[in-house]
Amino acid sequence: MFYDIVQVIPNEDYTVYVYFEDGKIVCYDAKTLLKKKVFEPLKDIKFFMNACTILNGTLAWDVTGTRDCSKCLDIDPEMLYGLENVSEKIA
Repeated sequence: MFYDIVQVIPNEDYTVYVYFEDGKIVCYDAKTLLKKKVFEPLKDIKFFMNACTILNGTLAWDVTGTRDCSKCLDIDPEMLYGLENVSEKIA
């Protein structure tokens, strides 16, 4: 079963807390993406933090700032849901 992502919170250590509609929370470590050319824009921490959003029903980075789903960097939502459940990060 697939659950919608309802919130994403990026962190300056290149992790993102991903919140699903069923209450599951995962912490996605995006550092491995930085090695891939297609994800090169994410190396800029300001871009990583500010462009992080939900597009195509999953964690994504809005490359153009136009919310064009065909021009975003997104992560497979099933893979994200398969990550270990974590406790909510307390600020």
